[in-house]
Amino acid sequence: MTWDGMKVLAVIPARGGSKSIPRKNLARIEGVSLVGWASRVARAASWIDHVVLSTDDEEIASEGRACGIDVPFMRPVDLAGDRSSSADMWRHAWTQSERHYGVRFDCSLLLEPTSPLRSVADLERTIAALMLNGHEAAATVSRTPAHYTPHKTLVLDTEGRIGFYLPEGARHSIRQTIPAYYHRNGICYAVRRETLFEHGAIVERNCAAVIIERPVVNIDEPLDLRLAGLLMADALASQGEQGPA
Repeated sequence: MTWDGMKVLAVIPARGGSKSIPRKNLARIEGVSLVGWASRVARAASWIDHVVLSTDDEEIASEGRACGIDVPFMRPVDLAGDRSSSADMWRHAWTQSERHYGVRFDCSLLLEPTSPLRSVADLERTIAALMLNGHEAAATVSRTPAHYTPHKTLVLDTEGRIGFYLPEGARHSIRQTIPAYYHRNGICYAVRRETLFEHGAIVERNCAAVIIERPVVNIDEPLDLRLAGLLMADALASQGEQGPA
């Protein structure tokens, strides 16, 4: 089954290195690894033609296979560092997948394991947004809390005195006067083949926003992992132990 006649590839990126949480992509929430949660949702979307794991780590590769997803290649070391480009990694995974399956994929989804609170509906909304009005890419975003916006951000001078990051920040002490800001939450990215291969772009070119209204977590620190566990437990309870897919 395809989406509107298009071949769709889902890529789960999971490198082995992590400084904030060692072996982060293998961390478990409700007994399932972060790689496992990403694979569950991707495999539940029947319109995705193939799901692959991009990793440089043999243990993570084994976990991916155990979770029922393909690992037809290993990610090169030069694409697995802290400063490696997501676009380069995605392009490598796309090329290797086309070679492995003998298929030219029209578009692809990127599903980061560190954002485990995704659903199949999120994926469907993202690819639908990609196709709407000829967008070149689509990405899920969340509303930035008012106290994290540029209008509330403070800076310190060389003598440790507080100042506003924006000159007009002092005028926005009331939350309702601050404009809406959004940030990427890692739930889902979607891109057309030509956008990534010809322009090396993910969110830079005509990228549609898919707004996620519910609480989600993009895991970077140990506290994020604990919060994701609480939210996942709530999701499991509300959906009869079936998880957020």
